[in-house]
Amino acid sequence: MLMYSSRSRARKNKRGARELALALALLWLSAAAAAQIYLPPPPPADPADYGRVVLDHHAATSPGGVGFDHWLHRARFTCRLCHVDIGFAMEANGTGISADANRQGFYCGACHNGKRSFEGHTIFAACTSAPATPECNRCHSVGKPEARTYQYKKFTAKLPHGRYGIEWMAAEESGRIHPVDFLEGVSVKKEKMQVRPDFSIEAKLDWVHPITFSHERHSVWNGCELCHPEIFPAKREGVRVTMFSNLEHRHCGACHGKVAFPLNQCSSCHALAPPWAQ
Repeated sequence: MLMYSSRSRARKNKRGARELALALALLWLSAAAAAQIYLPPPPPADPADYGRVVLDHHAATSPGGVGFDHWLHRARFTCRLCHVDIGFAMEANGTGISADANRQGFYCGACHNGKRSFEGHTIFAACTSAPATPECNRCHSVGKPEARTYQYKKFTAKLPHGRYGIEWMAAEESGRIHPVDFLEGVSVKKEKMQVRPDFSIEAKLDWVHPITFSHERHSVWNGCELCHPEIFPAKREGVRVTMFSNLEHRHCGACHGKVAFPLNQCSSCHALAPPWAQ
């Protein structure tokens, strides 16, 4: 009777240990799954695809979807010019671009009208009323990579590169590029605003080093009005920037992780990031 009782307890203990191990495994998997939601996703393997926007709400009779490469336009124009003066939304496919709007001089048609010039070359017209030609594939290039006039590697060969793609701030600071920030007939001439001083953003965790935010570097590309007040209020009080909000494409994540350098490039913001985050 005593031997039977001992065996019974042993079986119960073994079963309980299995159940505990299973519960712990499920708890770990749940935590890992939850963490995956808030880990910076890796950028595309090819930097040429980073920031690429596909406009695919085209008519059945059109030449196909449009592939817009931020790297090509960012080398020539500021973010502020396109997203403030011309009026492109900050969210992909949030603008409602149409061929008719382009023909009227809005959106892509603000520059691509066959009249404006850039660096001595006439900018080709977008969405004319003429029948489609092979020239249309310069923009309507989805599924037709050979149709693109500019290829990433050749176009960016003389620009400084970092761990991932182009170092845009270094390219601008070294004079390799000169982003245009004014479009005649669209932009409004105004006095240059005084750049606010840099400030530190303290982290809540001891092992996360603070960020020194540079107004000067951001204002070159964004001015003030691209960030304020829609992305950030003009006053810092009450604003809590976290990696959670960034990964939800708010605050810094409105640009970083989509077009500006990826969020998993930790040391670009946290200058003293731990070795595993370099």
